[in-house]
Amino acid sequence: MIEKLQNNKLEISDQIHTVFQLSYAIEAELLNASDFPPLKRPRESYQSSNNVFFGYRENTELAGVIEVEFTDTYIDINSLVVNPKFFRRGIARKLLEFIFNKFDDKPCIVETGSNNLPATELYKKFGFKETKQWDTDFGIRKIQFERPIRN
Repeated sequence: MIEKLQNNKLEISDQIHTVFQLSYAIEAELLNASDFPPLKRPRESYQSSNNVFFGYRENTELAGVIEVEFTDTYIDINSLVVNPKFFRRGIARKLLEFIFNKFDDKPCIVETGSNNLPATELYKKFGFKETKQWDTDFGIRKIQFERPIRN
């Protein structure tokens, strides 16, 4: 089940932080990154964030989270993470479908590590097109995708 998460509540922000840490530890390995900024994101930043968080629960456990920033011109998927315990169950796909079914009135952008093949393949399946690539100061090649408005 997908629900809007009340990230300003301590217990919920703790759950979000846990899923992010577990998922980003795997991504850091995938990208061969020794310095991975998402793993340094403090617990408090989830609680104080103005972004919108939606979570996928398996029974009562938070299995996946999508963090979205809505602007006047686009929807920015800041993060899409799945607890590794729940990999390969279509949770990331379900979270993306939820966002597109509910908020498909603007183009959507997302960034990931270029070597994160599971993520890049998923975004391409949803009609995202690569818009740019660049090297970060912390040694990771990033890729940005954009998905136009669907008519």
